[in-house]
Amino acid sequence: MKVGDIVPDFSILNQYGEAFYLYKNLTRKVLLIFYPKDNTPVCSNQLRDYQLNIDRFEKIDVQLVAINIADKDTHKNFCENIDIKFPVLSDIDKIVSEQYDALNLFGMNKRMVVLVGKDKRIKMIRKMFSITYTASDELVEEINSLPLK
Repeated sequence: MKVGDIVPDFSILNQYGEAFYLYKNLTRKVLLIFYPKDNTPVCSNQLRDYQLNIDRFEKIDVQLVAINIADKDTHKNFCENIDIKFPVLSDIDKIVSEQYDALNLFGMNKRMVVLVGKDKRIKMIRKMFSITYTASDELVEEINSLPLK
């Protein structure tokens, strides 16, 4: 998938076992946050940073949604440990991760973010090295600079 493509709808369970439907949540822009592994230093820091700055994302009408291939129970524990409140989805069958080319050679998630607009189109894709992440400040600034409708 690339910028401008219309994304397919999906339904995946979050950390509480509740279904998250992409299209139903496109009343706002949705930032899909693909990340490699729960309870690891860089992933923990990344999601904690985004949670601590969630008000900045909300001000620009962006909902945060993390996606990883681990199961919902692993996600629930991870979210409780670092106080994550936004949805963390369990793509255990890897269907969504494959659609977004978010899997590495080992079948784990790459570190990347994809901004989906209210019109169901990809507005931004940012891939990162697994050992680092893009901080909230930089992401908010980049999203704000996009010519979004």
